[in-house]
Amino acid sequence: MHRKLHGKVALVTGSGRGIGRAIALKLASEGARLVVNDLDAAPAEEVAAEIRAAGGEAMVCAGSVTAPDFAERLVGTAVGAYQGLDIIVNNAGYTWDNVIQKMSDEQWYAMIDCHLTAPFRILRAAQPVIRRLSKADAEAGRRAVRKIVNISSVAGLFGNAGQANYATAKAGIVGMTQTLAKEWGRMDVTVNCVAYGLIKTRLTEATAGGNATANIDGREIKVGVNPDLMAAMERGIPLGRAGTPEDAAGAVYVLCIPESDYISGQTVLCSGGLTGI
Repeated sequence: MHRKLHGKVALVTGSGRGIGRAIALKLASEGARLVVNDLDAAPAEEVAAEIRAAGGEAMVCAGSVTAPDFAERLVGTAVGAYQGLDIIVNNAGYTWDNVIQKMSDEQWYAMIDCHLTAPFRILRAAQPVIRRLSKADAEAGRRAVRKIVNISSVAGLFGNAGQANYATAKAGIVGMTQTLAKEWGRMDVTVNCVAYGLIKTRLTEATAGGNATANIDGREIKVGVNPDLMAAMERGIPLGRAGTPEDAAGAVYVLCIPESDYISGQTVLCSGGLTGI
């Protein structure tokens, strides 16, 4: 059976866990060759091993997307291993919430750096590679449509109390998406965005004590949502439930397959019908 992404080279940041893992596995299941990334090498290696065990191809590029040299290293991994680059999914991210009067500069810049500056650097590093590949395709009489999928949030579209940093960064990635759709269309590149609503991952999973943390870039960040609050939030979703990582991956997948080759500059809500917070 023909797989829709056979032979495509895909980079997915933050793909060692949660939504990113689901995206990587979904793209690989349709024939894409993956570069898997996570802050920590171990979960990234586990996902790559899972892809290989299923008959796919995967390389690992571990490290923080906010590191100054990361973008070149990520793109270089794809080109070095596979001599190509077809799909980039800027997925890596987390939240670090506070009301604005209590928000530190560190909290502000952590979200801007992760959710906005990192995708900017990755796409900047990828542009010369994509331009070269696009030119080679044109000279050979081939037409290959490449795909960029950036990840935003309903917070970036509608705002969310306690998330001035995160919402601002996620609004910014929408503007970047629309701009690059205009800049890169001539290279047969579609640039789109998926804005997630409430998706159940380790960062949002309900915790009774409310004291769960995750170590992110050396910082202990509080994660998890109070179970009662989670239930109330789910009741506000028209479909009546939070999304799964697989639901989230499906929205990205739709924007990576040939059927979406004439869709660009768009932000797709993957929120179960939730259109505000």
